Amino acid sequence: MYKFQDNSDLECEDIQVHSDVVNEVTHNMPDDEMLYDLAEFFKVFADSTRIKIIYALSKSELCVCDISEILNVSQSAVSHQLRMLKQMKLVKYRREGKSIFYSLSDEHIEDIFNKGMEHICE
Repeated sequence: MYKFQDNSDLECEDIQVHSDVVNEVTHNMPDDEMLYDLAEFFKVFADSTRIKIIYALSKSELCVCDISEILNVSQSAVSHQLRMLKQMKLVKYRREGKSIFYSLSDEHIEDIFNKGMEHICE
């Protein structure tokens, strides 16, 4: 964790705008709607129960009962979190008889999870 004595460590001593760099970044900046969607995507990772579900699903396809047992939380709590993960397209499901099995929607989700773990373990 970085600690700053005051704001002087965060500000330029001499104000000088580097127009070429500013123009390049501005020109390539994604539109506000895309950045909003990205921020919403990352908010999903801000809940420890959802993170635990993502971890569990990275190891195996699971039903709500399995996830509930692994996390030691109610099935309704798991279902609530899975609903959000489905809305954000992080998990997919398949029906087998009366059971519904969940898995990560693709390898990108596990990659994002693993990159986050690498970052906090540095």
